[in-house]
Amino acid sequence: MSEMATHGGDNEPQTSARRQTRSAGGDPATRGRTTIADGVVEKIAGMAAHDVEGVHAMGSGFSRTLGAVRDRVPGGGRTVTRGVKAEVGEVQTALDLEIVVEYGYPIGDVSRAVRENVIAAVERMTSLEVVEVNIAVSDVHLPDEEDDEEPGQPRIQ
Repeated sequence: MSEMATHGGDNEPQTSARRQTRSAGGDPATRGRTTIADGVVEKIAGMAAHDVEGVHAMGSGFSRTLGAVRDRVPGGGRTVTRGVKAEVGEVQTALDLEIVVEYGYPIGDVSRAVRENVIAAVERMTSLEVVEVNIAVSDVHLPDEEDDEEPGQPRIQ
């Protein structure tokens, strides 16, 4: 026997009524919405900025010092969002980055490369339009300076 049940007295199979309901909604990709948290965009931007040659670290001296302490605490882990702030809307995002540039690298070139890399990564991964990337260079890392970023180095000898 057929497994199709009839719908009321109209002899129309119930399965075809269900099929019509499913297809009436249009493209499945347009049903519902996706929201992206600020932290997600901040992580993507932080990773993209760190990938640029000439970027030594992210964040101000104070935030790097606190981060270095947090990195040494078990379970603290390194954070790629240090020095990154994102404002995320429904279709656009804006970013503020604070970077430390390695001595000898042209700051304008590093900033331009960071901006391009961050925009490409965020737009590719989130489909959000990046409307601006503001970069503040808070320091220049000199070759003979001690590096607060490297865990495992004892401070006391």
